[in-house]
Amino acid sequence: MSRHVAIVTDSTAYLPAQALERHAVTVVPLTVVIGDRALEEGTEISARSLAEALQKRRAVTTSRPAPEVFAAAYRAAAEAGAQGIVSLHLSGEFSGTYDAAVLAAAEAPVPVRVVDTRMVGMALGFCALAAAEVVETGGSLDEAVAAAEKRAAGTSAYFYVDTLDYLRRGGRIGAAQALLGSALAVKPLLELEGGRIELREKVRTASKAIARLEEIAVERAGSGPVDVAVHHLSAPERAAALAERLRERLPGVGDLQVTEVGAVIGAHTGPGLLAVVVSPR
Repeated sequence: MSRHVAIVTDSTAYLPAQALERHAVTVVPLTVVIGDRALEEGTEISARSLAEALQKRRAVTTSRPAPEVFAAAYRAAAEAGAQGIVSLHLSGEFSGTYDAAVLAAAEAPVPVRVVDTRMVGMALGFCALAAAEVVETGGSLDEAVAAAEKRAAGTSAYFYVDTLDYLRRGGRIGAAQALLGSALAVKPLLELEGGRIELREKVRTASKAIARLEEIAVERAGSGPVDVAVHHLSAPERAAALAERLRERLPGVGDLQVTEVGAVIGAHTGPGLLAVVVSPR
């Protein structure tokens, strides 16, 4: 269905397929490179294949989409009738995706507002859905951008990883560098802060870390209306159990998604990731 304002995001939003279709959100894929093979996230490599490559300690890197890929997406949206485009992307601290989108936007046939949400995963996905909901009720390009930015400002993401090794390899751990010397002795709880991954707490065991992750999410959600996502990589039972506990404990929970992260984020966190996104409405 044609929309007067099109919504574009990237593959690290990890939006469920039904949500993408229902809200007409276009996804531009990032690339995962395993050895000498470059594969598009979401279509050419699965989370399982990525986990297997990591467990075998194969070289895995990621790269942004080329500006030409964004340009093609913007042209397609304009040809479908869009008079403006909101292009929402993962934190520029993690990737050059935002920069590639900006380059493409300068040559687009319709106005494109490119937003660095400073988020990733469903923290980004909820921003895209907020913009799409505004458009569906007749909102303008500026109103859709404002809705996405408001949602980003209020959204929090917390996560547990079995090891900091993958984050260290990719240079993605910011203040968590302080943990490296004692990484084997603690289980870190991390959070997105200012578009970067920062250390929140050190916990002694995995079970205590996951229990604390739950408590932090409940505290952050409060009793008001809130959307929640639980992400994982190769830990479906752990994720499902956490989601069920959150559903029982959050009186205002609306949309509660449980999704496995894709290869781009998985490459930097490793198997065992468990994350919670809390996004007040």
